[in-house]
This record gives sequence, C-alpha cells and structure tokens, in this order.
Amino acid sequence: MSFNDIVGQDAALQMLQNGLRRDAVSHAYLFSGPAGCGQMKTALTFAQTIFCTESKDNACGLCLECRKVEHGNHPDLHLIIPDGASIKIDQIRGLQRVFSYRSESKNPKVYIIDQADTMTNQAANSLLKFLEEPPIPAVAILISENVQALLPTIQSRSQRVPFRPISPTMMLEVLIHEGYPSSLVRCAVHLSSGLEGCRELLEQNWFAEIRNVVLQLGKESMSRGSTSLITAGTKLFKAGLSEHLDIIFNLFHLWFKDMLHVQYDRHESIVFIDQLEFLSTHATSRTHAQWVSYMDLAAEGKKKLRYNVNGQLCLEQFLIGLG
Repeated sequence: MSFNDIVGQDAALQMLQNGLRRDAVSHAYLFSGPAGCGQMKTALTFAQTIFCTESKDNACGLCLECRKVEHGNHPDLHLIIPDGASIKIDQIRGLQRVFSYRSESKNPKVYIIDQADTMTNQAANSLLKFLEEPPIPAVAILISENVQALLPTIQSRSQRVPFRPISPTMMLEVLIHEGYPSSLVRCAVHLSSGLEGCRELLEQNWFAEIRNVVLQLGKESMSRGSTSLITAGTKLFKAGLSEHLDIIFNLFHLWFKDMLHVQYDRHESIVFIDQLEFLSTHATSRTHAQWVSYMDLAAEGKKKLRYNVNGQLCLEQFLIGLG
C-alpha cells in the first residue's frame, strides 16, 4: 500500500503527509465523507506509514513493519467494525484492555473505527474518555459518512479529514485500466462515490444481471402491450435479485437520462453507450417532459422502498406508470 495508490483525495493526503513530515501526527482523526471514497485504504496506509522504518511520509511497503500491516497481523494496529448494526461498549472496552499494555516499539499504537457513527451512546462515551486520556501513545482514526451522528465532544477532539466523492470520469479511467468491462464500469461510477464502492459492485455477479434486466425492462416498457410486468416477476423476483431494487431504480434513472442526452446531442455523457442505436431510435418517441417524469417515477420508487413499501409492489407501480 502507498499514498500514491489513492486517487482523487489530494487534500486529505496532503493534510496527513504534512503531519507526518512535521512529526505532528494528531492523537485522533475523523475521516468524513461518503462511503467508498478510499477512507479505509487511506487509514491503513497512514497507519503503515506511522510504523514504517524506512520512510517518513509514505509507506515503503518493504520493511518488516509495513509487511506486518500488509498481512493484517501488526500487533500495534487494531480495527473495530460494527458488531451487527452497531459498535458496542464491549468492543471499546476490549480496545482499552489491549491498549493498557505498552508497545514494544517506539511507535504509538493505532486503532481504526469503521462506521464510527454506529457507536451506541455507551460505546461513544467510553471512547471519549479513551480519546482524552489514552494510557499509552495512541492514534485514533474514526471513519464516518454521517459525522453529525457522532458526539459533538468526539468531533471536537478529532482532526477532521474530509474525503470527497471522486468524479465519475476519473473513476471510469482507473477502472477500465484495471480491466473491468466498460459497459458495467459506466454504470458503476454513477452508483458509488468512490473506487472502493465501484469495485465492490463490479465484483458482484448480480450486477451484470440486473443491468441486463433493466435494459430489457426499459426496452419492453417502450412498446404497447408491454410484457415488462411478466419479465420483472420472472427475472427479478423469482431469480432472487429483488434485494437490489434500490440499484435497479438508479439504473432506470440513468437509462431515462440517456434518452435526454441523445435528445440534446450530449453523446459524451451517455452511460449505456453500448445501447446507442436503440437510444437514438427511441429518444424522440417521448418529450423531454415525459423522460423527466419517468426519472421522477424512479426516484419515487426508491423513496417508497425507504418507507418499507413492498418491493414488488413498488416496481410494478413504477412499470405501470411508464405505460
């Protein structure tokens, strides 16, 4: 791992590397921003650089300390993730027990708390005492996409390191270079804020399947006497893909937006570029206002899902609305 491998977060990296160069590493950092923007990779690389014996501001990746981090067995690095839906007080107490033992090296111990905003009140209050008075030199890295859910006192005692959504264009270039299929990448970069989230999507077998189903439903809904309800029943609900309805509505939104891109000759913005012939043929079959209303229908379907409306009912109402 190296800071050089982290894309699109120059401001965050500069903040961390400046601290390393000046021997001014803070006792606590709060990595804020949308999930999947590289926070965990940055946290691990930062920890690796703190431990590194060969380089001051970027992990060498070769020394014994760096290799221990790479292999996930560095004794002074501890990772906490939610136990179920939340981070519980027993997890924070366990961390405190581990940190009651002195490190054999001259480096501080480092702990990373992923999804820190899921801490229970008890866990957060317990962590607060630990943040203020660690028994030994320690560096805390809290990762959160919902900073406002953290105790204000935890926020004020941590140095905020903001992570920004990476531009789809930048992610597209990186992921295609890594060998992912272009047609899938063009969709994924509009569904995630960062490369980690995109890779996670692209490595799921179901992602290509639901893209194909959305294309089929999108095309079928254009014709009179549409069979889209039957297709949805067979290819989504019976095939066990219905748990991804949120992404399906997002893909529909992109599909209708592509129709507008064709109408306005913005071909460089088209997501489903492999469907250009179909898009070009059918974009003028509806008015601008109708395509926008279809995008609104997709957004409404997502909203209903959040309110726990039955998924099949949500999708069926959406498809009927396209008729």
